[in-house]
Amino acid sequence: MYLKLENITKVFPPRGNVAEVTAVYNVNLEIPRGELVTLLGPSGCGKTTTLRMIAGFEFPSNGRIILDGDEINTLPPHKRDMSMVFQSYAIFPHLNVFENIAYGLNVQKVPKKQIIERVNRVLDLVHLEGYGQRAPNQLSGGQQQRVALARALVMEPKVLLMDEPLSNLDAKLREEMRTEIRRIQQDLNITSVYVTHDQIEAMTLSDKIVIMNLGVIEQIGSPMEIYRYPNSRFVANFIGRANFVPGVILEQENGQITVNSLGETLNLKNIRRDFSRNEDVTLIVRPEMVDVKKSGGLYPGIIRRAVYLGNVIEYDLEIAGELITALETDPTEMELFPEGEQVTANFAQDCIQVLPAVRA
Repeated sequence: MYLKLENITKVFPPRGNVAEVTAVYNVNLEIPRGELVTLLGPSGCGKTTTLRMIAGFEFPSNGRIILDGDEINTLPPHKRDMSMVFQSYAIFPHLNVFENIAYGLNVQKVPKKQIIERVNRVLDLVHLEGYGQRAPNQLSGGQQQRVALARALVMEPKVLLMDEPLSNLDAKLREEMRTEIRRIQQDLNITSVYVTHDQIEAMTLSDKIVIMNLGVIEQIGSPMEIYRYPNSRFVANFIGRANFVPGVILEQENGQITVNSLGETLNLKNIRRDFSRNEDVTLIVRPEMVDVKKSGGLYPGIIRRAVYLGNVIEYDLEIAGELITALETDPTEMELFPEGEQVTANFAQDCIQVLPAVRA
């Protein structure tokens, strides 16, 4: 494995009136060469501390960090053969674009001819051809972000680290730069670790997503695995949106279960854990898995809230005393139901996952 974290723990000692803090606990992670892995989670979950330990800005209290077969725990950042793109870009205002990108190469005393070749190459890569002589204050936010990315890439690092690099951009620029970062990462086949709290960024960019919560890893998987097969209520609620519907197991056999939920019997497939008969469970039903129709559905319900958003309409339905959120895409005028309307609903049973009821 190219980059490996073994039982990494980071404990910050007491400071003033603040007690000892365990920011990261027993993290194990393996990243193959050329893969982009995103550390995703809410503020304070340990993702940035983990990234800083990989970079060498923090040192683990326990565990090992291994890069390309060598342990790098005690190496300072400049000896780790990594580059980092920061949230603030950290572009030098007194240097032009070319000089900003070339800064690290000059520090390393790379020959001038090589510097020119390498800087021009990454300028092309990040679509900033012809911008070399511009000052940073002549650039848009998206262009400044590209300069910061180019400055990291020009060092030709073994690992590219990115700490919420898109958080200062507006929504349209974030979408554009997500695509650009993924394109560049794949073109260069560069091993990358990306930190964000934005689930859309994680889903768009990643080969693998690492969900963190309270300093530990909740789940690791591809974007599809994380979304379709969350292993906890926290993961299901953090990636996308979810209805948590109570149920009772009637029978399970060969990965299929029969469950009673909201007074009706459902047959569910592709269930990845074992349950006991009569066990209380929680069904994960995504809003887009709920089909609302006037009649003919399995569940009768009442529309308690209806919000028209153009390409989708969002409903809150009351079904057997439970409030269920539904998303209907591309609704026509004939399919819109007002608040208070009596309707029926079906769940896409092939897509439902099941958790033990007591697991949070």
